[in-house]
Amino acid sequence: FTPSVLPQGTRVVYFEAAAVIVTLILLGRWFEARAKGQTGAAIRQLIGLQPRTAMVRQGSDWVEVPVAELKVGDTFLLQPGARVPTDAKVVSGTSRVDESMITGEPMQVSKEAGDALTGGSVNGHGSLICEAERVGDDTTLAQIIRMVQQAQGARLPIQALVDRVTLWFVPAVIAIAVLTVIVWLIFGPQPALSHALVVGVSVLIIACPCAMGLATPTSIMVGTGRAAELGVLFRQGDALQSLSSVEVVAVDKTGTLTEGQPALTTFHGLGEGDEDAMLARIAAVETQSEHPVARAVVERAKASGLTFPEATELEIHAGRGITATVEGKRVAIGNAALMAQEGADLKPVETEATALSDKGQTVFFAAQDGKLIALLAVSDPIRPTSAAAIAALKSRGLKIAMITGDAEKTAQAVARSLAIDTVVAGVLPDGKMAAVKDLRVTYGRVAFVGDGINDAPVLAEADVGIAIGTGTDVAIETADVVLMSGDLLGVVHAFNLSRQTLRNIKENLIWAFGYNTLLIPVAAGVLYPAFGVLLSPGLAAGAMAFSSVFVVGNALRLRRAGGGA
Repeated sequence: FTPSVLPQGTRVVYFEAAAVIVTLILLGRWFEARAKGQTGAAIRQLIGLQPRTAMVRQGSDWVEVPVAELKVGDTFLLQPGARVPTDAKVVSGTSRVDESMITGEPMQVSKEAGDALTGGSVNGHGSLICEAERVGDDTTLAQIIRMVQQAQGARLPIQALVDRVTLWFVPAVIAIAVLTVIVWLIFGPQPALSHALVVGVSVLIIACPCAMGLATPTSIMVGTGRAAELGVLFRQGDALQSLSSVEVVAVDKTGTLTEGQPALTTFHGLGEGDEDAMLARIAAVETQSEHPVARAVVERAKASGLTFPEATELEIHAGRGITATVEGKRVAIGNAALMAQEGADLKPVETEATALSDKGQTVFFAAQDGKLIALLAVSDPIRPTSAAAIAALKSRGLKIAMITGDAEKTAQAVARSLAIDTVVAGVLPDGKMAAVKDLRVTYGRVAFVGDGINDAPVLAEADVGIAIGTGTDVAIETADVVLMSGDLLGVVHAFNLSRQTLRNIKENLIWAFGYNTLLIPVAAGVLYPAFGVLLSPGLAAGAMAFSSVFVVGNALRLRRAGGGA
């Protein structure tokens, strides 16, 4: 603006250079903003799951009201294909509901009276009348959105390294630019001042640390967003980095490796009659009992569509079993001691009973009028995906341990079927914490996966606590990571995303530091003496913009990460 202050011969106008620099920087910012906008796609998708209105019962009519006006206890109609407006329970009706957007599970879930519904899930072909249980910020979907936002804003420990480098980077760049100007003024060709100013500006432009600043937060945003799509919520953002250094995964048994509910897994009818009729008579007796084993028998009979005859003259035999009269016949259900009392011979099934017991199943028998008619066994079934999840974790070099309060025989049976090497059984919560400490000393950092109230202390003790989302609120609040689906494969997804996100961050940092290390000397004119090449400020601006866009684009690759087992 004041060319008269410059020596004659150095008065050059750089209007076109200034225009090119501003244009390229703004273009780079536009590309960067567009790419960064895609990093928040997961949050926008979650927010989009919230319907705007609900059909609420007011008197004898159904009235469409905004979801924001829903109150706990309101009764609303969920029509086929509609999205559930808030967390609720089914009052009447049956349907199947798609919860994949919350849990990541593709299979629809059957719902009937008394079952819970999660806001944001999609109803199938049936109509349901529901009662709102949680509204507003208390809903599961609102909590998920809040957790994802907190995780995306987290600062990982690796960011401290970036901060330390950038603390010295800016002063160093300014010093390099000043030194470059001085060197060109002393040793540069004429007009020396023009060359010195151009080179100095080029150094300042190309060294803009935008890429370094974007390297970590963009990867975190995309990684945690992708995790939410897979049903994995990082409640603590630093768990995203902590998981990558875990050496051993300790797993609770009940409700984590197994379904958490006893089921009748063996029914071997020995009489000459129809097995269904046999099971119906046995279930008729068991309906009179509150024992978990009895409930498993009744549930199996109901699932088979059987109708139960009437059971009379019921008698409980403490520590042995139960007897009753069904259709004029005395039916006894219980252990070997009760069978001996009834005069039933167990020799035909002794071998099978021993084998089932060795597998950790609860074995019992049924007799009719003193004759053995059935061998039954109840166990907590292993989740269908547990074996695949354990194998996938082991293939990644992780040690697997089971820590459970169950009996040694049951725990060992489950461990054998899943190829788990280390088993700690029969321990209380303080024993679980001690087991985690021992594993840490032996192997290194420990992640613990659990679901119950008794798991809360050990989830806090572990380096990374992973809670099954179908578990208790206490366990979820204590954990660093929550698996919304209740599926152990979510642990595999969490480890995959942790490692891929950390690798992505390191790629970004290598690019950002490498870019500056290589191009600052070029901008300073190191190639000029040999090749006569100078980097113009316009090209420097283009390179700087490209560097930032590259970092964001690389982070966006995480949108397809973590899904493989």
